[in-house]
Amino acid sequence: MKLFGWHAKADYPSEATNCVLIAAPHTTNWDTFYLRLGMWALDIPMKFTVKDDWTKFPLNLFMQPLGALGIDRSAKKGSTERVSYVDQMTEIIQSNERIAMVVAAEGSRSLRKRWKMGFYHTAVKAGVPICLGYLDYAKKEAGIGAAIHPSGDVEADMKKIMDFYRDIAPKFPEKFMLDERYA
Repeated sequence: MKLFGWHAKADYPSEATNCVLIAAPHTTNWDTFYLRLGMWALDIPMKFTVKDDWTKFPLNLFMQPLGALGIDRSAKKGSTERVSYVDQMTEIIQSNERIAMVVAAEGSRSLRKRWKMGFYHTAVKAGVPICLGYLDYAKKEAGIGAAIHPSGDVEADMKKIMDFYRDIAPKFPEKFMLDERYA
């Protein structure tokens, strides 16, 4: 990280080794690179999900060492129903003692007015906290802020999350927005 002028903030919650880890703001593919470096520096067992095609040869040679786990979004055999993304992520979290399951809550590198809520539902279902991972491009700092234990009051929990990200500087500010429902 020092080679690129970045540093990892070593002060992070103990829950960061077993959580859903929000990765925000997410405005460029470089975010994955710096987040991965930061989590290696902090010894956080970071994993993230991608379409299962990305974890097959030859892409697996690059993606799996970064922490990618394949998710199969196709219908179950003999059914038209798919296993939900939340259910698959919950199963992964529950089958690992140490895991920070990274989710780009915005759902895209493009500007979105509303964040995807799968990270919240996964944390509730898996019984783990939500940790607030960040990349602050102004400070060139990667880190993990507070741990939020979902209370069931989505609005109150999301307001805490929005308050945290309010002062984090993305690479491309024009592509980042706090969730308008809770900001």
